Amino acid sequence: MRFLKKLFIGMIVIASVIGISTYMMIQLFKPADTPLQEYVDECPSVEEFIGSIAETARQLGAENDLYASVMIAQAILESKQGQSGLGSAPNNNLFGMKGKYQNDSVTLETFEDDGSGNLTTVMAEFRKYPSYEESMKDYVRLLRNGVSWNQNFYNGVFKSNTKSYSDATKFLTGSYATDSSYNEKLNELIAKYDLQQYDSPVKNKKTITVADGDSLMHIAQAHNVKVTSIKQWNQLRTDSIEAGQQLNIYQY
Repeated sequence: MRFLKKLFIGMIVIASVIGISTYMMIQLFKPADTPLQEYVDECPSVEEFIGSIAETARQLGAENDLYASVMIAQAILESKQGQSGLGSAPNNNLFGMKGKYQNDSVTLETFEDDGSGNLTTVMAEFRKYPSYEESMKDYVRLLRNGVSWNQNFYNGVFKSNTKSYSDATKFLTGSYATDSSYNEKLNELIAKYDLQQYDSPVKNKKTITVADGDSLMHIAQAHNVKVTSIKQWNQLRTDSIEAGQQLNIYQY
């Protein structure tokens, strides 16, 4: 009996030693912990996209009696802020323009609205552009020159023929796009991102240096502008800023 007791205790000791040795071996050969990498969103923010086309839109709008605000809102909506298959490189078609551009095009699936909110899927040929600027200039030519059967087809969007951008977006609904709520979507984007600022010239522009502890909200309040505008003017992807960073501030 005493022998069995000693044997049992010995087995427990051996098992414990094996367990401890195994644990130590695992820890010895365990690979070093890999630090977690911070996720970086590669997709541009809406403000960053706006900043990439806003000044071109401002200039084209001023030169062609058009609302730059509407132009930018259409580009956001039609191209999903430049991230759709049609709106991104190498197609660069910001406005869903169909047909060919300089004999270049791409065929993609799209939705058509029957005017009552019912959508159907169709394949269509869309213009392919070398750059956003070419896409914007071609869009302006369409609005200014109309369509083959009516050169005045888009006269209802001109500043001189409207009281505000909302008149222009209402005209585009059913004429430019079949989406029955097109104007509502455009108006919402214009209001949310303060796009009306691009319908008039910049009165003043200055560059400031971010101080330690500054935030976009603090800077926006100090200069009586909106956070979304600061992000657009500086093509910022996030709200993060650093001390010493320089930011452009516009007055309009």
